[in-house]
Amino acid sequence: MRKARTLKTSHLILVCAGATLIWGSVAGVCAAETAEAPPGMVWIAGGTFVMGSDAEDAWPAEHPAHPVEVDGFWIDATEVTNAEFEAFVTATGYVSTAEKAPDVTEIMEQLPPGTPPPPAESLVPGSLVFTGAPGPVDLRNFAQWWTWTPGADWRRPTGPGSSLEGLMDHPVVHVSWFDAVAYATWAGKRLPTEAEWECAARGGLVQKPFVWGDDPPSDDQIYANLWQGVFPHENTERDGYRFTAPVKTYLANGFGLYGMAGNVWEWCGDWFRPDTHQSAATAGTVKNPQGPARGFNPQNPYQQERVIKGGSFLCHVAYCASYRPSARQGNTPDSSTSHMGFRCVMTAAMREAKTKP
Repeated sequence: MRKARTLKTSHLILVCAGATLIWGSVAGVCAAETAEAPPGMVWIAGGTFVMGSDAEDAWPAEHPAHPVEVDGFWIDATEVTNAEFEAFVTATGYVSTAEKAPDVTEIMEQLPPGTPPPPAESLVPGSLVFTGAPGPVDLRNFAQWWTWTPGADWRRPTGPGSSLEGLMDHPVVHVSWFDAVAYATWAGKRLPTEAEWECAARGGLVQKPFVWGDDPPSDDQIYANLWQGVFPHENTERDGYRFTAPVKTYLANGFGLYGMAGNVWEWCGDWFRPDTHQSAATAGTVKNPQGPARGFNPQNPYQQERVIKGGSFLCHVAYCASYRPSARQGNTPDSSTSHMGFRCVMTAAMREAKTKP
């Protein structure tokens, strides 16, 4: 197991009494400052930063790079863990999306006209589990390494017979966007906007391709929980993990945040459109963007999607490579998988409201 440590950047970083102090922040970029933080959270002072990317290897939805301003906020230092989600479920009796049988009417509303309904035997609680492939496959067909698994949910991450034993400090998975929102509301928090998430992920580094700086990950340079080997059939597990890792296993970024690359994808509050950055770039410096009013993905025109960020343990340079802070994808809010989780944010106003008698 790799020992967690704070990534060295151009900032001088100290962590004490639950507060992160950073000196030498570059002017005009998001920065973390001294603040009395709620437990497990880090204060990001906000400011202006460059969102998106103009890099040649960036996906079209990441273009163009453009200035964005965000107000200050607290953000969870790690992804929400199984222990934290279990506390929420124990306190509220919440039943997650994966634990409920799918509604055939809702399913049909999200499919092209004329699509036959799914067989009744498939309308049972479950979730998508990464099962890999027996050998090299066409990477355009992700169905070859994902398996719909009845009985898979946050308590049983690989399906019936599995459990959370030894995984309480791992990020909770098999949580839909609705599950993440329910947890955040209970905790007096909310999901981050995409702009807040990316501001925090960059850790004060200006237009660096990765949360740790310039060096790309490889099978020998391991900065996060990513795939080593040949995706999706050969995982050498040189990082020590086949699936998720404990939330503080790898490097913290310049703000003291863990897991902003790899491990699990993280839900954001925004609707997803691949042209969001193109629209924003024409408006000058946008302050506190909330994303589009509706989602639309031409590759999935019958369903609206929410933004997910950060990549996962399945990311590899030959597939996905979404461990960059600018990387962005969409997923339907009722989806749950074995590589998708979340973290929360809190504003000063939210904290004040939470602490009022």
